[in-house]
Amino acid sequence: FAALGLMVAAGVGCGVLIGSGGSFLSLVLFLIYLGGMLVVFAYSAALAAEPFPEAWGSRSVMGYVLVYLLGVMLMGGLFWGGWHEGSWAVIDEMKEFSVLRGDVGGVAMMYSFGGMMLVICA
Repeated sequence: FAALGLMVAAGVGCGVLIGSGGSFLSLVLFLIYLGGMLVVFAYSAALAAEPFPEAWGSRSVMGYVLVYLLGVMLMGGLFWGGWHEGSWAVIDEMKEFSVLRGDVGGVAMMYSFGGMMLVICA
């Protein structure tokens, strides 16, 4: 019942966010939370089923970690310059009428300016 209690508590917290006006943000946070629980469950099930698990100190694991960190640094250096220039905008207090709320407009801005990084990370 502990996992059910965590899901109910997350649902109530997202309901509070919906009451405050952040409908899209609460949906995204709830899906991220449930996805995190799914990842932890899958990892623990895979680790329990593996007959010869690799440790962090073994050479093969350290090789994978170094290749991953090198790739992250390379992609970070490639996309670092100019990422913040168009990402700041006034939300919900615009001078003209808008049909979008701030959280939905922020998602559109994230996909437009960070689309290539999103494709690389996915």
